[in-house]
Amino acid sequence: MAIHAEGLVAIVVFYVLILFVGIWAAWKNKNSGVGEGGERSESIMVGGRDIGLFVGGFTMTATWVGGGYINGTAEYVYLPDYGLAWAQAPFGYALSLVVGGLFFAKPMRSRGYVTMLDPFQQLYGKRMGGLLFIPALMGEIFWSAAILSALGATISVIVDININMSVVISALIAIFYTLVGGLYSVAYTDVVQLFCIFLGLWISVPFALSNPAVSDISISAKEELYQSPWLGKIESEDRWLWADNFFLLMLGGIPWQVYFQRVLSASSATYAQVLSFLAAFGCLVMAVPSVLIGAIGASTAWNQTTYGSLPPKDKDESDMILPIVLQHLCPPYISFFGLGAVSAAVMSSADSSILSASSMFARNIYQLAFRQSASDREIVWVMRLTIFVFGALATAMALLTGSVYGLWYLSSDLVYVIIFPQLLSVLFVKGTNTYGSVAGYIFGLLLRVGGGEPYLKLPPFIYYPGWVTETKVHRLTGKVEHFVQQRFPFKSVSMVASLLANVVFSYLMKYLFESGMLSHKYDFLDAVVSKHSKEIMDKATLVSNHDNIILSEIAPVKQVLGASLGGTFTNTEILSDDGASSPEAFHSEE
Repeated sequence: MAIHAEGLVAIVVFYVLILFVGIWAAWKNKNSGVGEGGERSESIMVGGRDIGLFVGGFTMTATWVGGGYINGTAEYVYLPDYGLAWAQAPFGYALSLVVGGLFFAKPMRSRGYVTMLDPFQQLYGKRMGGLLFIPALMGEIFWSAAILSALGATISVIVDININMSVVISALIAIFYTLVGGLYSVAYTDVVQLFCIFLGLWISVPFALSNPAVSDISISAKEELYQSPWLGKIESEDRWLWADNFFLLMLGGIPWQVYFQRVLSASSATYAQVLSFLAAFGCLVMAVPSVLIGAIGASTAWNQTTYGSLPPKDKDESDMILPIVLQHLCPPYISFFGLGAVSAAVMSSADSSILSASSMFARNIYQLAFRQSASDREIVWVMRLTIFVFGALATAMALLTGSVYGLWYLSSDLVYVIIFPQLLSVLFVKGTNTYGSVAGYIFGLLLRVGGGEPYLKLPPFIYYPGWVTETKVHRLTGKVEHFVQQRFPFKSVSMVASLLANVVFSYLMKYLFESGMLSHKYDFLDAVVSKHSKEIMDKATLVSNHDNIILSEIAPVKQVLGASLGGTFTNTEILSDDGASSPEAFHSEE
């Protein structure tokens, strides 16, 4: 197999640059946030909460603008019968950042949380926090796998090296500098990566446009030249499906640890909001060259290029249209420069997701659920171990992916249907409890999984109104694949059902216990009657006589907690929302 020396040199140069910046950032900020009682583990997770607007804006933008974003957008603009109308990611995720900044960034940052799961564990308990960790982890791993898959495809198309090797090497570099510097390394490398991806793609676009085999993209946008117009259109029977996918991107893009890690690392709540708005603008700007490359692919007579007589869509290579355009429509030195820039840049999302998953596990599962007395050094080592484990898992999945855009959607599904309604409830709905949270989790999961998933070859057991059987023919093998297409917006319906189930069951169980219809001994989740029993026991001293004791007369007993737990349960705002089930309510009843 031929190996292009120039391409390898370009990749090595960019990778060394990224690695150098990551190590330098770790060294520069090795003591940031650790002095004055700070902890190393928290510094790794949220960067000492001193990320400014410049670095913060770049790192939040680069988190979304990775391999899945640029390759997926170009893929859908290029695909016949889809086009720009179905390339929803740029506007969907930009609006997601705007909504996140308007409604979610300020309450999360102002309450001093360290991870996205903190408010869930604070209100619903450690067991429910563990359940919610599962879809959050799956989302981050799917996302990382999509990024690495896109990276491997990009490198292998242009440099003609083994795709497995390129994925593994790229993952190892991202894992290494994340291990060394945590969020600081991730944030500072994001600045370089975003600059690289902007420069690399924009340099390539003019050369691709001027290739003799490429027709005027303004004509192919509305007229059929080599395939259907790249602007695309939304058929009347697909409108609900389009709306369902768009809301999935817009609202499902909010409850991600990778987003809240940036929000919680901002130096203030206002800065957290501004970072979200800056990133929304950055996502739109960075999508422009990908849209143009997809349009160029749809406007090219591929039989006049070095690619071959058949276009990429007839070889089932539509998901690699971006590197194919770089390789076959640009001069070699331009394509190699674009490759080096893009390959270095797309790591910006993989490293963020791996760090996010390890942060949630180390803090919310290992520390808060199992080892509350764990030392800060122990938590740091747990994070380092899980960074490697989750990185290896994402790498393994990256070698088994189908469409980048499909895996991208799939990674958002569970987060959208399960975690988003839970986040709405915990932040904005008074009175929800663990029983409602469990009910919402189950309702959302069953309704979503019941609709099936073609990318996993998972058949539906719930056939929603308007379902149809679609046929997909693989061009090269001739294999015919049949699958069920749900045109009903069942993902959004599942999300709303999950939210309603949470609220209804929370108030129902609260009423049953507080009215005496259910005995207090059946409150096995300690969610209503027993919710604050541990707090009361910590403050009260049991005595042998039966004299009434007022809580305010008793000296509080200091709890023995791990040092790093101090900031977790200092927020009494959520707990005090729960009216009649709060300690104050019990006191007033006495």
